[in-house]
Formats: sequence, structure tokens, C-alpha cells
Amino acid sequence: MAIRPIVRFPSPLLNQKAETVSMFDTTLAALATDLLETMRAAPGIGITAPHVGILQRITVIELDRETGAKTYVNPEVVWHSDTPSKHAEGSVSMPGISEDVERPHAVRIRYQTLRGETLEEEADGLMAVCLQHEIDQLDGIFWTQRLSRLKRERAVKKFEKLSREQTRN
Repeated sequence: MAIRPIVRFPSPLLNQKAETVSMFDTTLAALATDLLETMRAAPGIGITAPHVGILQRITVIELDRETGAKTYVNPEVVWHSDTPSKHAEGSVSMPGISEDVERPHAVRIRYQTLRGETLEEEADGLMAVCLQHEIDQLDGIFWTQRLSRLKRERAVKKFEKLSREQTRN
């Protein structure tokens, strides 16, 4: 159990598709625990294995500590609503930056547990946003790719400025 270093934007790792998990063992369970600890330390509400440099299809989401964290292995969207919804999004790989992203308001996903059991789950609101955001990341789609070119360029410039300021301090 450890807090792992987070891959920072614009690393090419963030644009690579993660591989399907086929081994459901103690190594995978340990990775899930590390992802949770890393996400909490960041802080964030969602993280994927690619965020820590591991190209495997696993994500951990925790909207609040009371409800607790949930781990999704090999998640995929199998249905989404036609109703759009906008929500501010950001990334542990691009801290300090957020923009509104439009996505379907509700989704149904299919995923596996850490034991390999296949389940389906429906979500709406913030949970639907998080699931779509993290599944995008597992597919090699960094969240800024969902922005208009103008908003994407503005977000990247703002992040570069923040990074330069942090380096000086």
C-alpha cells in the first residue's frame, strides 16, 4: 500500500489505451488500494491505473468517504441517455485546472469486480460524469479532448503557467 507518483499532463501515457485486465489476484487488489490512497492524497474523486503509469483497465472512484470507494475493472459504457449534462471536470494529472464538459446525464456500465465477477450498474449526475471521465481515460482520451479547441488551448496555457509558477516557488 503506497501513494504512487502521478503521471502529469502532457505525458503521452495519458493518451494510450489501457489493456484489459485478465489476472484477478493480490497484485490487482494491491494496485486498487494504491490507487485509492494516491487519489485521496492528490486529492481527487477518481483515478485510473494510467494516471500512475500502469496501462491496465482499472479505476477507483470515491465521491465521498461516507459512501466509500468503488473499484471498477474493465469498465465499459453499455448505454447512455440522450439527455446532456454539463459538469466541471479536471484531472489529478492536471491539478488546478477545470472546465465544464458536456456528457450524457445517465449511463449504464458493465464492469468486473476485483474478484472477476461481471456486474452492471446505472448512474446519473456526478457519478455518471466520473464513470464516463475515467472510462475515457482508460480509452486514452484525456478529458481536455472533450473541450472545444479554444477552451482546450486556454486550459493548457493556464496549466503551463501554473506549472511554471510552482517550479519557481
